[in-house]
Amino acid sequence: MPSTSLYYRIKPYVPWRVRMIFRRAVAHSRKRSHSHDWPIAEAAGERPNKWPGWPDGKRFAFVLTHDVEGLKGLARVRELMQLEMNAGLRSSFNFIPEGNYRVTREMREELEQNGFEVGVHDLHHDGMLYRERSEFAEKAEHINRYLHEWGAAGFRSGFMHHDLDWAHALNIKYDASTFDTDPFEPQPDGVNKIFPFWVEGPNGTGYVELPYTLPQDFTLFVLLREQGPDIWKRKLKWIAEKGGMALLDVHPDYINFNKQRAAGSEYPAPWYREFLEHLNTEYRGKFWNPLPRELADWYAQTQKVSDKFKVAGPVHGLNGSVGAHLKSVPRKRVCMIAHSIYETDNRVIRYANALAERGDEVDVLALKREKSLADVEMIGKVRVHRLQLRSRKDQHGRGAYLLPLLRFWFLSTAWLTSKHFWNRYDVIHVHNVPDFLAFAAWLPRLTGAKIILDIHDMVPEFYASKFQLKPDSPGVKMLEKVERAAAAFSDHVIISNHLWHKVFVARSAHEGKCSVYINRVDSKLFYPRDRMRNDGKLIIMFPGGLQWHQGLDIAIKAFARITQKLPQAEFHIYGDGNMKPALLALTKELNLTEKVRFFEPLPAMQIAQVMADADLGVVPKRADSFGNEAYSTKIMEFMSVGVPVVVSSTKIDRFYFSDSVVKFFESGNEAALADAMVEMLTNEELRRGMVARASQYAIQNSWEVRKADYLQLVDSLCSVSRK
Repeated sequence: MPSTSLYYRIKPYVPWRVRMIFRRAVAHSRKRSHSHDWPIAEAAGERPNKWPGWPDGKRFAFVLTHDVEGLKGLARVRELMQLEMNAGLRSSFNFIPEGNYRVTREMREELEQNGFEVGVHDLHHDGMLYRERSEFAEKAEHINRYLHEWGAAGFRSGFMHHDLDWAHALNIKYDASTFDTDPFEPQPDGVNKIFPFWVEGPNGTGYVELPYTLPQDFTLFVLLREQGPDIWKRKLKWIAEKGGMALLDVHPDYINFNKQRAAGSEYPAPWYREFLEHLNTEYRGKFWNPLPRELADWYAQTQKVSDKFKVAGPVHGLNGSVGAHLKSVPRKRVCMIAHSIYETDNRVIRYANALAERGDEVDVLALKREKSLADVEMIGKVRVHRLQLRSRKDQHGRGAYLLPLLRFWFLSTAWLTSKHFWNRYDVIHVHNVPDFLAFAAWLPRLTGAKIILDIHDMVPEFYASKFQLKPDSPGVKMLEKVERAAAAFSDHVIISNHLWHKVFVARSAHEGKCSVYINRVDSKLFYPRDRMRNDGKLIIMFPGGLQWHQGLDIAIKAFARITQKLPQAEFHIYGDGNMKPALLALTKELNLTEKVRFFEPLPAMQIAQVMADADLGVVPKRADSFGNEAYSTKIMEFMSVGVPVVVSSTKIDRFYFSDSVVKFFESGNEAALADAMVEMLTNEELRRGMVARASQYAIQNSWEVRKADYLQLVDSLCSVSRK
């Protein structure tokens, strides 16, 4: 379970005084470190393009909002309403629909009859609203019901958690869950703007975002223990000079309307009254005091066309100008951990390049292919740290297989703990195998980094297949427990195909925490190329891991059947793995050492050209093993470079592909594989038609189609900070 969720679950059981001691210490530290941009961030005063000014020539807008958090606040609503009516002002009151109190219809009607507004404040106010997108979608339906029932136009989330993209699921005119600058919030990414702005959604829809621009009363008087409204006055003066929007969030829960001394969680009502009197004295006739609903209506009508923009993800950037608003997100620090050779692991490469190309700082912890390679190397815009030399052992024994994994976990843990201590990462993206690599990120997780666990292979099934074990054996059951623990430790789990997604959700994590990202092809690397070879040979090719479930022994036996029919054919195998010695022995036994050639794995950029030079690709996985549900990226890679491919009829490949784009054969049947290879190498019309259809399929399902989803996932995870 993410620590944010854990915090909000245990919060009711931690004494208030204990929480405040810790929070006040943190708040005073942040106040010192953010003296340059709190309470005033100068860049936030930049006016939007073509800004027409406020209605009736008013100098600035003054908007009052209130979040009612509990029974104590509910009991003080009428007193607060009367205080503002005496000052000639109006405001909105935001109520929690399903919190620890119920607001009556009579109270809502009384507020509206007196010229005030009613809004919706979260759903439960438990810090869980933005935990998972699927959960948010479900909760949005309930929130929309309350919006409709109450006749409300606006929304504000609890704890100021926000994701402006997700909020399009709400039927609102405006959202008020952001701020210009506030380092004291659990999600401290301010929009750096003291003006409203339009958040465009799909099909021309959208809503107005109203950030609060005056510090919250709880922050000033309870956390920082300010002894009056001087900071409010100073910030208001600056906003008035800039012609912006002064929007204040005051909680009746913390206002003491009695003459008795205020408790540690309260402040005297005269401080708030003093501020409103200051407003009316210093700025009489110079400000517009709309309800949030009125301001949103005005803005949508006057500024929507000239100042609209799209949100590709959640808003970030305390120091970024919202003039660039939301067209980009701030630079993030991301560390990827993969017990693999980075240069040949196309899945890891795709993720890392996608982040680095948009400006994020990306480190990858990986294996070293050869001793001569540097320990640290920049590959493109990605910094690769080679922590451990790839094991050359056959790894037939379980201990021999496990020890290199444990050593890599230990080295990754030590490296990441040391580096994160001095310069924190925002996201740790862990690629299995093994699942327990996720725990290398224990320190980053404790300090708020988000953990993504990427399931390349289902470890219990992979282990059972590799060592020929039964599903209920102790080792497999233990790995299932490790899988569940790693999933619980992580903030989000990526699974590499839809069949495994069903298994994983049933066994280890709820559906809302998981996404499916199949191994789509990076079209910048894999695309139709001119052949570099003209030697008259017919090259059949397999690139990938040399494990038992891959069925390379079947392919070699099938190839032996066609050598007399196609004497110019050769079988080229690029890869490494524990089955390599057995495959070499089989090749020698069949007298194919001149025809079946083994090559070391190649980096993605090199293997793409080698694949393009082949005449036929082959993916001979076993359907009675782990390979039955293991998606093979190499199929799409062959399709992308314009080479036809013969594929074993496995459950996973039948799920994603049809006979129109690949040539299927009965899994495990070497004769059927031999016939399929001969047909694809000799039937030119069949080859051309299949290549054309497969190329179109590859374009429609390339990595470019899904890359934005991955980037948005990273941004959305970062948008909900742990408190």
